[in-house]
Parts: sequence; structure tokens; C-alpha cells
Amino acid sequence: MKKCHLFSFLRRIPQWITGLIASTLIISLVTFVLKKVESGLQIQLIALLYLLPVLGCTVVWGLTSGIVAGFLSFLAFNYFFIQPTLTLSVHRSQDLITLTVFLIVSIVVSQLVGQARQAERLAKKREWEALRLYELNSTLAGLKDVPSIAQSVAQKLLDTFHFQQVEISVSGEPEQYHQPVKSNLKEPCDLSLSMFTARHTEGEIRLWFDQNDLSLEESRLLAAFSNQAALAIERAHLFKSEQQARILEESDRVKTSLLNSVSHELRTPLAVIKASSSSLRSGAVDWDSPDRQELVATIDEEADALNLLVGNLLDMSRIEAGALQPMKRWNSILEIIKGVERKMCDQLGGHAVLYTIPSDFPLVPTDYVLLGQVFVNLFSNSIKYAQPGTPISISAEVASEKAVVKLVNQSPHVPEEHLEHIFDKFIRITEADKVTGTGLGLSICKGIIEAHDGNIRAENVPDGFAFIISLPLTLEGELPKIPEELADG
Repeated sequence: MKKCHLFSFLRRIPQWITGLIASTLIISLVTFVLKKVESGLQIQLIALLYLLPVLGCTVVWGLTSGIVAGFLSFLAFNYFFIQPTLTLSVHRSQDLITLTVFLIVSIVVSQLVGQARQAERLAKKREWEALRLYELNSTLAGLKDVPSIAQSVAQKLLDTFHFQQVEISVSGEPEQYHQPVKSNLKEPCDLSLSMFTARHTEGEIRLWFDQNDLSLEESRLLAAFSNQAALAIERAHLFKSEQQARILEESDRVKTSLLNSVSHELRTPLAVIKASSSSLRSGAVDWDSPDRQELVATIDEEADALNLLVGNLLDMSRIEAGALQPMKRWNSILEIIKGVERKMCDQLGGHAVLYTIPSDFPLVPTDYVLLGQVFVNLFSNSIKYAQPGTPISISAEVASEKAVVKLVNQSPHVPEEHLEHIFDKFIRITEADKVTGTGLGLSICKGIIEAHDGNIRAENVPDGFAFIISLPLTLEGELPKIPEELADG
């Protein structure tokens, strides 16, 4: 940086010489003009007129030129206009006072004007620095990844300082970032800056430019750019660490919830199956007694429950992995639901299923097995929460070019603030301490329906609780084709 300041100092010397020469020529010209019109002017007016070139030189070339112009004006005024002329001698005390006042006024005026001009120049430089720094911070504010930050900083350096080449190396990153596209440049670079924060060094900025002449303001702004780039990169690393910590925390929470829920749900049917099978195997129960049939039925029911639990876990893993791809075919919604009802007739018990589905309800493009799983989970939910013996109503209609299926059971209402979370994993809101389950059933329903490009929602209704499913009526933009024999009929 000292090398840059030296070049900057040498560059300013010709400007000083230009100011001195210009001040000398202007005072000479003013003296020549005043000498021509001396007879019509009073000595005090001539002194005032000499202040004009002093002000002009100060404004144009700076304080040094103004002071030189003031001193030259003093000498010219004394030599050409104060009696006796053509000599620097002063015989009258009044003239001496006039010369002294003129010299003081000219120097003071030069100082004041020079300071004002310097303050204006400094304010403009500060404004330029603040504006460029604001532009950089605005650009970096919305960036959260290291490559974008490095490329943006390199581009801002190129636009602000007009370097020939900018190269940024970030600690821990194998790639280097260049602006513009890397070309054949001399090594080593003209200037190297470390990007460091209070914690550690984040990388390095390497610069190539034609002239080694950075002003003090440019050097200060360049250092600020380096610090802001380091802070932005550190923020990106911290954000990434925070995201990873958040993912690990969520993963740990899900794992804990899964273990807590599944361990209990797996242990219960396994324990029942083990106890029932042990009783049968021990011979304590007569093979022809009703107790044997009851134990066999218990084993069968608990095996079904265990199968449903494992199936839900597998379905949830497929949904989260994005591997759930429905095999859509034209199916009857009524046929799917009645198939589920027949399969679950023992579990449904006294829950009668009431249908309000038009006979001409259109076929819907669905995966028969997956949509059946949706209604298995919805029926299971109804069995758990609705009062025994209450009906389950299912209706269907076409609305807004979609098939809308509504299942209503007489389970308790869910608080409005919890409705939006009812399809989250491991969530059991109503009577969670009394009803068994993993809390995956409704999450799986949502995943399957969304894989069909539909949606499912829940709402409280006057006579209970409802699940509303909307599914597209078209498959790849087309309706089902009607067989020719039916079309002809």
C-alpha cells in the first residue's frame, strides 16, 4: 500500500506545477490590464480587484495556488501601484497598512476558499465510498451461498475500480472465481488482499491492473470491500451450518417420534400374537372349544394391524423419497370404496357406510391400490375416533372439472387452529392419549392424493368431521374414451 501512495504522490506533482504556472500567468495578465486602466481607478479598488484572481486560483487549482497567487498579487500591487512604483519600497505608512491588510485578506480568503473546496471534495469522495459500499452490501444481502457471493464481489470490484482481472479464492473451496473470464496474466498479481473476520481468514482477493496507483480513498474502499466479502462468506458458512443443524435436529425429532410410536405399536400386536399362539401351542385350550376360534381370530386381527402399520411406514418412506409413482387407470370411485368396505367389514363393525354417489358418476384416473389405501386409512381413522355404531357417509360430485369425494364421520370436532396440521406426520390431536396409532395414516393419504395431482383437506361439519378429496377428471388432458358399441347405442 505504501508503494501505491508513493505513485499517487508523484502523480499529483505536475498538478501543483500547473497551478503555480497558471497563478503566475493570471496575476501577470491582471497586472497588465490594471496598469492600462490605472488612471481611472483608486488604489483601494485595485487592491480589491487583485482578490478576484486569488479566489479563482484557489477554486480551480487549490489552496497552494491560491496562496501563491495572493503573494504574487501582493508583490505586483506593491511594485506597480504603490508609490514609489517599480520598487518594493514603501514610504507612506498608509500604503504600508494597505499592503499589509491586502496580504492578510488574500491569504485568509485563500485559506477559507481552499478549506471549503477541500471539504466539498472530501464530501464527494465519502459519498462515492458510501454509495459503492451500499451497492455491495445490497447485492450481498440476499445471497446465501459462497459461489454467488464470490462472483458478485468479483464483479463489483471490476465495476468499481476497473481492474484488469479479479480472482477470489475462498478457504475450503477448490474452485477459484474470476471476473472477467480468466486470461493469461502475469504472475504474481499486482495486489493481494486477505479476507478475514474476527474468527478466521475466509480467503484471498488477487488483483491485476494497469497502473499501481490507488488513491487513499480507493485503498480504504478496497479494504472495506474485502471485509464485507469476508463477513458475507462467513454468514453463508454459518447459514449452511445452521441449516445442517436444523435438519439434524428435525431428523432426530422424527426419529425419536417414530421410535416412540412404532415401538409401542409394534410391541402391542406382537405381544398379543405371541400370547395367543403360545396358548394354542401349549395345549391349554381345547382345539374344539370356542376359545380356540377366538384366539385364532385375535391372531388374524393383530397380524392385519401389524401389516397395516408396516405398510404405512413403507408408504411414508416411499412418499418422502419421491418414489411414489401412481399407475393411473380409469377406475370407478364407488368400486374402490366398496372394495375397501368389504375388506374391512370386521373392523367396521357397527359403522354402516352410506353412499350418495350418482349412478352416472364419471370414471377417475387413479391407482386402484393406492387410492384404496387412502380409504383404508380414512376408515381406520373413523373407526378410532367416531362413536361405535355411528354411520360413515360418503358422497361424490363433479365440481370445477374435478371429482370431489366427501367422507363424513361422527367423530369430535378438531380445533380450527389444528386443522392445518392434521395431515402432518406423527400428529394425533383428538384424544391422542386414548387412541392408538403412529399418526402416519393421514400423512400417507395426503402424499398419495398429491401424487395423483389432487388435494385433500379436513373440516368440521355440523354432524361430525369430514375429509374432502379432489381429483382431476382427465388423464394427460384427455377424458376416458367411450367404447364404440356404447357410443353407437
